[in-house]
Amino acid sequence: MDYKAALSLVAIAIGIVGYVPYFRDIFGNKTKPHAFSWLVWGVLTAIAFAGQITANGGAGAWVTGFTALVCFVIFALALIKGTKEFPLTDWLCLAGCVISLILWALTNDPLTAIILVTIIDMLGFLPTFRKTYLQPQTETTFTYTMSGIKFFIAILALREYSVTTVLYPLSLVITNLVFVIMVKVRRTQLSKN
Repeated sequence: MDYKAALSLVAIAIGIVGYVPYFRDIFGNKTKPHAFSWLVWGVLTAIAFAGQITANGGAGAWVTGFTALVCFVIFALALIKGTKEFPLTDWLCLAGCVISLILWALTNDPLTAIILVTIIDMLGFLPTFRKTYLQPQTETTFTYTMSGIKFFIAILALREYSVTTVLYPLSLVITNLVFVIMVKVRRTQLSKN
């Protein structure tokens, strides 16, 4: 086994460790995942996985494929145990994602697809970001921290480095980090009130 495959397996193991408390908290009614975000993340991560495979991402793409599967499982759980309130802003984000997916389908270029997927992913994060800003106790920050670490290692595991293979996982490192910082700050702010 080469070191890139080993790094990818380490990243997947970190992902598993990160998701265990998330699933525990979902079933314990502590974490309330937002269905729109997890649906968007599942679809986009599956598309990014296909783009990375097409662009010869190698073992580093395995992490993206694994994450897509987990996102779809959490989406299914979110329909049952997640947030049930979907304000207009959430619907607008979902509509933006659908429109962007249509634009992506019209292109046949992996780089364009990855750029669109990255933008859509950020739009898909907005409902969870909004919900968690208002109710920071409804998310498990450990999972997002581990996800950022997982995707950082996945970047190191890529066979070839290009904008097509690196952009999406790098955006996930950044958005997960920003999200965790926001949750920690909001929890601190609310605990002082």
